[in-house]
Amino acid sequence: MIHVLALGTFLMGTTEFVVAGLLPEIADDLRVSVARAGLAITVFAVGMIIGAPLMSMLTLRLPARMTLMLALGVFAAGHVIAAVGDGFGLLLAARFLTALATGAFWAVANVVATRAAGPAASSRAVGVVGSGAMLANVVGVPLGAFAGQLMGWRGPFWILAVLAVAAVVLIARRVPHEPRGGQTVSIRSELSALRSGRLWLVLAACAATSAGVLGTYTYIAPLLTDRAGIAAGLVPLVLVGFGAGALAGFLVG
Repeated sequence: MIHVLALGTFLMGTTEFVVAGLLPEIADDLRVSVARAGLAITVFAVGMIIGAPLMSMLTLRLPARMTLMLALGVFAAGHVIAAVGDGFGLLLAARFLTALATGAFWAVANVVATRAAGPAASSRAVGVVGSGAMLANVVGVPLGAFAGQLMGWRGPFWILAVLAVAAVVLIARRVPHEPRGGQTVSIRSELSALRSGRLWLVLAACAATSAGVLGTYTYIAPLLTDRAGIAAGLVPLVLVGFGAGALAGFLVG
């Protein structure tokens, strides 16, 4: 079951950053600048910030399995909208919707993995679920960039939508039906965690680290091709190198 959850985070980690490898193609097709096309990643990040805590609280009283399945269903729908849409604004809206679903899935998946593994192995279970997102940087994002070069930038969105539907079936079969315990946890108690100064220090550290890395990674494709003079066909290989470093750092940490 934990590996099925890791598959979900793999898909969502892939969609979060696959746009970075497709930025020039998206900009050309939708007739926007490369800088503006980067908003497709910014909007996703904003959706994750809002989606993870908000959707987690709004689904407190839903069974975990239903929440995970609904999140994957919305995730798939968002990718279909992105694939068939013909405007940049619609792409941004689809990315925001997809990010909300990603936030909901990620928050609940960690809780489900912790409960399934038990106290003795809970940290390892969360690590396995999180490794799906790291593996996405090694495999999913480079493959998505390669597929985008062969099929057009919409191709990876169709693939992710189909895989998300398949993941819904796996979740339905492998994750047990049980309540989340929402009757004893209130939204007010969840929000009370924001009073912790230590929490805000951790969030600040994460924000600083992510800003430094993703500020470059968002525009890695045009930087490599336009500035470094690397052929477009080699961009997926560079993404593999980045992903391998990210995965190694995650495992060491």
